[in-house]
Amino acid sequence: MPESTGAGPGVLDTSAAPRCRSYAEITELRGRDPGAIALSLRARRRRPAFLPDDGRLMLIAADHPARGALAAQGRPDAMNSRTDMLDRLREALARPGVDGLLATADVAEDLALLGALEDKVVVASMNRGGLAGASFELDDRMTGYDVAGVVEAGFEAAKMLNRIDLDDAGTVAMLETAGRAVTELARAGVLAMLEPFLSRRVDGRVVNDLSPDAVIRSVHIAQGLGATSAYTWLKLPVVAEMERVMDATTLPTLLLGGDPSRKPEETYGAWRDALALPSVRGLVIGRTLLYPPDDDVVGAVDTAVSLVH
Repeated sequence: MPESTGAGPGVLDTSAAPRCRSYAEITELRGRDPGAIALSLRARRRRPAFLPDDGRLMLIAADHPARGALAAQGRPDAMNSRTDMLDRLREALARPGVDGLLATADVAEDLALLGALEDKVVVASMNRGGLAGASFELDDRMTGYDVAGVVEAGFEAAKMLNRIDLDDAGTVAMLETAGRAVTELARAGVLAMLEPFLSRRVDGRVVNDLSPDAVIRSVHIAQGLGATSAYTWLKLPVVAEMERVMDATTLPTLLLGGDPSRKPEETYGAWRDALALPSVRGLVIGRTLLYPPDDDVVGAVDTAVSLVH
């Protein structure tokens, strides 16, 4: 659907895009006029370029709840409240130097209706089917955005989780689906952000192998997906020997933060060292910044921004 500020047949009238002032208004609009959500997404003010002038990105991640992963900083129910999470996201996105959001449709749409995505890049989360702790956790199907949905929403990128279990024959189906999505996104001029891990089950629980050699192997598998890598980025964990890990790729890479148990200053130090590597282009951090130990979202976000920009 074409973007326009004018009215007319087949033309999107962005001047009528809704804005909600409260969570109650969001619920009311969802009930009475669900079509207005697409209008709000398409009408958001977009940045002229994916990368800012310094070539670095600071993104806030909010796609864990869709996998049933609601814990943060040792609190199993930290993300139970959607309105509390949205409060934290709005606070984080409003900070100078925060470039955008990685999220599933439910979160991105709420934030768009609240006007929190103006001048931000948005990365759509695609495969959320592998629910945390489930017997089918590694069957990470595309239950979130599809390629058409990413394009229709006008988002700049789409992210896929690629957990590779060499003992699970189902892994190849995920790789096939991800490769197809990479190809289709590239043909639409949309970035694909791949988050690979070598994973296995230990006592019934899925564990990612974070040894340098395992991460390097996962990088090589992921960057070969699709008919072109022209629009492919990576999203990688910060592990030991990051210089050797990053020597495995020429693709632009963002670092993920996870939910660390170590002290914040140790986490920030590891991020700082990894960000000095030339192919590392920034951070994608969620729970670590939204639910810091001292609950100071602004302080945590500002510290991360200072490392990136």
